[in-house]
Amino acid sequence: MTSLTDLFGEPIDQFTRADALAAGELVEAPRDLAQEAGWRWPVALTRAAWGDCVAWSSEDDARHPGHGQSETGRLWDVLRMAFYAVRSANPGVRAVPFEVLRIPVEGPSRATRARLVVYCGPGDGGDPVITIMQPGES
Repeated sequence: MTSLTDLFGEPIDQFTRADALAAGELVEAPRDLAQEAGWRWPVALTRAAWGDCVAWSSEDDARHPGHGQSETGRLWDVLRMAFYAVRSANPGVRAVPFEVLRIPVEGPSRATRARLVVYCGPGDGGDPVITIMQPGES
């Protein structure tokens, strides 16, 4: 059997999940919170998904007073909605779209829908990992 390396040669560069985490391209969800939300495997969000649906600061509290937002609470919502989406998906599907309501950091102080995709694939060692991203990201 011919391998990909036999066909195409040695890879020019490899960017692993660990590299993406170290570079800040992926933000890892705390393992205990992910497990509490139902996940058995490591979960990470792309920087764009984190920035749109999870990131929240004291400055955001000042811009949107009275909404009781926190990064932990927003992350919980994303993790749980992703988990529900996967649970209701057909077996064998690796990428599942879902939506979450969140107050945008920029813009009106009302909840709006954000579209995300939860993807299950192999991590650097081949074990399953979960990545939550915006549609069109890879």
